[in-house]
Amino acid sequence: MAVVYRALDVRLGRHVALKLLDPELARSDPFRRRFIHESRAAAAVDHAHIIPIFEAGEADGALFIVMRYVPTGDLRTLVEREGPLPPLRAAAITAQVASALDAAHAHGLVHRDVKPANLLIAKAGDGRTDHAYLSDFGLSKQALAPLGLTLTGQFLGTLDYVAPEQIEGRAVDGRADQYSLACATVEMLTGAPPFQRDQNMALMWAQLAAAPPPLTERRPGLPTAIDRVFARALAKSPDDRYPTCTAFATAMRAACAPPAAGQEGPGPARPSWAEPTMQAGPGRMAPAHGPPRRSGPPPAPRSRDAAVPGDPTGQARLPRLSPGGPDPARHAPPRQSPPRQSPPRQSP
Repeated sequence: MAVVYRALDVRLGRHVALKLLDPELARSDPFRRRFIHESRAAAAVDHAHIIPIFEAGEADGALFIVMRYVPTGDLRTLVEREGPLPPLRAAAITAQVASALDAAHAHGLVHRDVKPANLLIAKAGDGRTDHAYLSDFGLSKQALAPLGLTLTGQFLGTLDYVAPEQIEGRAVDGRADQYSLACATVEMLTGAPPFQRDQNMALMWAQLAAAPPPLTERRPGLPTAIDRVFARALAKSPDDRYPTCTAFATAMRAACAPPAAGQEGPGPARPSWAEPTMQAGPGRMAPAHGPPRRSGPPPAPRSRDAAVPGDPTGQARLPRLSPGGPDPARHAPPRQSPPRQSPPRQSP
């Protein structure tokens, strides 16, 4: 459908990306007019993470777009070279692309073909962090869709990343781009898109009906909260997804972020014997249970009542009490002294 070249702008002395559309498309007057209109609309979106469009038009019967040239490569090349990215790095790239998509959606533009090959990754000014660019804004696809124009065997979108509503031929909005961005982000995190099938028909069915596999199964060690985020972003119905691409990116970043200091989550459960349940005893309060014994025979059962100090018979008992109950001394029977005995009287 299109070929992209690195070209030299001889007037300004800079390299640019030159995209030439298939000559067959230029033969359609409705498409040619719509292509020029959509190119101008996309050029009006000034955003730090959208590849700027310098010029668009027709020359010698060929439609073309001139864009900024980014020499460092695309996201697919980055993942093939480095493998799955660290979660926070992937979240940062996703957030940049999400902000670009939302800006385009605010201008009434839908990309329709978000995929790693269309996400260019350069280095920011510090030379360390990534700067993502959204490229190939799907101008030809957006112009083709209302006209029913396709090339033989060509699908408007890439099946590995296409939203279900696009496959069904329904109207699409920014939530279709969110679905595609989520598929591309899955590839950033796991090295492959969410659905992998050998046949195109099987892949289309998976996009339409199969539940996305949890990311934590494909990459153990990811936080479990990330599965809920992608289950929503990859929902089959657009109404079940996040309202914007930025909302999805924000939820992903929150799921990937380490817990804040002092919020590491609940600690290990306390053993049952450590709970502060108290039981009355003679003259003191003590835990109802002690730590489990590791060896030795079990202790003999203890009486539920405590003996009364000073009771010579051993029959009196204090009632079992709980903390805050009555004073045990008030319920004890009165202390009795043994009868006094006089020494025997001796006769002189």
